Amino acid sequence: MPTRPRAKRRVRTFRVTIFAMLDQRAQTLLKTLIERYIADGQPVGSRTLSRYSGLDLSPATIRNVMADLEALGFVASPHTSAGRIPTPRAYRLFVDTMLSVSPLEDAVHRLASQVQNRLQPAGPQQLVASAAQVLSNLSQFAGVVLTPRRSQVFRQIEFLRLSEKRVLLIIVTPDGDVQNRIILTEKDYSPAQLVEAGNYLNAHFGGHSFDDVRAYLRGELDALRSDMSALMQAAVDAGSDAMADTTREESVLISGERNLLGVEDLSSSMERLRKLFDVFESKTGLLQLLDVSSRAQGVQIFIGGESSLVPIEEMTVVTAPYEVDGEVVGTLGVIGPTRMAYERVIPIVDITAKLLSNALSQH
Repeated sequence: MPTRPRAKRRVRTFRVTIFAMLDQRAQTLLKTLIERYIADGQPVGSRTLSRYSGLDLSPATIRNVMADLEALGFVASPHTSAGRIPTPRAYRLFVDTMLSVSPLEDAVHRLASQVQNRLQPAGPQQLVASAAQVLSNLSQFAGVVLTPRRSQVFRQIEFLRLSEKRVLLIIVTPDGDVQNRIILTEKDYSPAQLVEAGNYLNAHFGGHSFDDVRAYLRGELDALRSDMSALMQAAVDAGSDAMADTTREESVLISGERNLLGVEDLSSSMERLRKLFDVFESKTGLLQLLDVSSRAQGVQIFIGGESSLVPIEEMTVVTAPYEVDGEVVGTLGVIGPTRMAYERVIPIVDITAKLLSNALSQH
């Protein structure tokens, strides 16, 4: 864990070094090209760069600089246009070294007020769901939240004999939820033995997690009869799986997926559209990405074509972790096109994460 921030700093330092290797006019023209492409969505030509860059350069000089940037992998030339568009590498350089996210103080207060007004529900679950909607509504893209990890604590468990070598495990959580799992055992346990095993676990571990039971069994097997420890080990494995399944089902909340259908960059081809639906249907990739970002500090930006965690080159995910009482418990973010207004989306994600942290810590 401590090595992750250092590795990230090394990568950032490398990018800054690349940026410094570009002369001032190349930096200015690349920044101008990215900003115009984000604003207009069209390949940017020499005439547009001359008009918006503020540089007194001839079209030939601009074309030469563009050729150099293309050779370095920062811009690309679509076949149907004489203009150029930024590559994922250019977007990364842009957000790391060129972007200035410093909205006016009154704009920050205005955004904070909007988020605060929408995070009004009383319960933690409603707060988290509302955060996804806030992110979607304010960004006009899709909002996503990795919900707080549920502990695998049980209040009570019971064993019920179904048939020979088949036992029903009943788990009651501290919230009163009930989970059931069928255990296939190596021997046939009598109802009295099952009651004895349930009473033992409840007396020693009620209010604790299945991990606590697993650790105990690992160290105290000799103190238990072998047949009883086998049953308890099977219960621990089945109980952990049951709680994990519940967690996975509810772990990723998404709001505003349909907003992305109106984004031409993501929906203009059937291949990208198929990948977009796969992202939201499977959620596996999102879960991995959000889990990775929960171990970093502050806002993280994952750019398609650069990050293997983002399956579409034209997609970007902006994330930030949120906390309860100073401990990171989840991640939230915005899913949108790579051609997004980063200076607007980044504060939305950052402020929403901080206000959700405050709201959850007050409960």
